[in-house]
Amino acid sequence: MTLDTFSLHEQLARDTIRLGSWPLCEVLLMNDSQYPWLILVPRRSGLREIYELDDADLQQFMRESCWLGQRLMAEFDGDKLNVAALGNQVPQLHVHHIVRFRDDAAWPAPIWGKFPATAYAPEAMSAICERLAAVVDAFPNGTSC
Repeated sequence: MTLDTFSLHEQLARDTIRLGSWPLCEVLLMNDSQYPWLILVPRRSGLREIYELDDADLQQFMRESCWLGQRLMAEFDGDKLNVAALGNQVPQLHVHHIVRFRDDAAWPAPIWGKFPATAYAPEAMSAICERLAAVVDAFPNGTSC
C-alpha cells in the first residue's frame, strides 16, 4: 500500500472531477448537480474498507473527512451531511460527503437509486469548482487543481 502504486478506479474517474489533493486523499466532485457531493479517496492502493487504513492514515483520514464535512455544511448551509462508504459498485475505498437539504428531490430518503445523476452544465461546473477550490485550498497542505 504505497503512494506510487495508487490509481483512481475508472468509474470514479468517469463520474467525478478532481478538485485537488490533501495529505492523504484525493478530493473529487461528483458530477451530479442535484447535491453538493464530494468524495475523498485515500491514495493507498488495494484498500476496500476504512478499517484497512493503518493507524496514522486512519487519523489523517478522520481529520480530512471531518474538516471537509464541517466546511461543506458551512459553505452550503445544509440541513444534514450524509457520509457514506458503500463500495458495492466501486470496490476502491472512497467516502461520499453529501450535503442534503429538506427541499432536495430525494429528501428524506438516501440519494442512491432515487434519480439519475444530472451532470453540471459547463457554466455551473466552473462556478462550483471555483467555489470549492477555496475549500480545498484552505486545508493545511491542500492543493486544488
